[in-house]
Amino acid sequence: MKKILTVITAGLLLSSMAWAGDTGTRTYEVTVTNLSKGVSFTPLLGVVHNRNIALFELGQQASDELADLAEGGNTGPLQMVLDDSSNVYATTTTSGMLGPGETVTFMIEGRNSHRLFSVASMLLPTNDAFFAINSIRLPRNHGPSTVAFARVYDAGSELNDELCASIPGPFCGGTPFSEGHAEGYVYVSNGIQGNGDLSTEEFDWRNPVARVAIHLVQ
Repeated sequence: MKKILTVITAGLLLSSMAWAGDTGTRTYEVTVTNLSKGVSFTPLLGVVHNRNIALFELGQQASDELADLAEGGNTGPLQMVLDDSSNVYATTTTSGMLGPGETVTFMIEGRNSHRLFSVASMLLPTNDAFFAINSIRLPRNHGPSTVAFARVYDAGSELNDELCASIPGPFCGGTPFSEGHAEGYVYVSNGIQGNGDLSTEEFDWRNPVARVAIHLVQ
């Protein structure tokens, strides 16, 4: 059964006082740093949205589009779904891999009715692990950057066999979307276990794996 993006219907209350009467757009600079020792990030997908949508919900099945990102680093299907949603104001993607210790900066726009930011990217080499910030409030004034630290999640959509044959990317060069029984829900990843071709010493991590800083430019 195909599952679409999680829709939040209750529980997230945001103050609108600082934004009242302001319908103009704002431009944000987002800087993401890979804090891991040995894993790389595929191209990042960033999105500005409102409180009625989220990339995923812990304990629930990942959407097919999120699974594409988590298993193969493919941002296209998820970005297309987000762009078609009235709950989303803007999306953007980066290019190339982001290695350990490296930083990437990109710009994205927001407005009064869309005040949340999310970002996600696959970790390589893994079967279906991804890091994410899932709905953080955008800064409302010119001041210090809003900083968040991202943890790694498992999409629960692919078997964690840790075999290079089922892991894409420059290290393994395998084929994503392998078959096999998986957990079936999104959960906090427990890292590399060393059960297949991946060395825990080289590729395991401890959360957080990314620093995300958001600065209001104008």
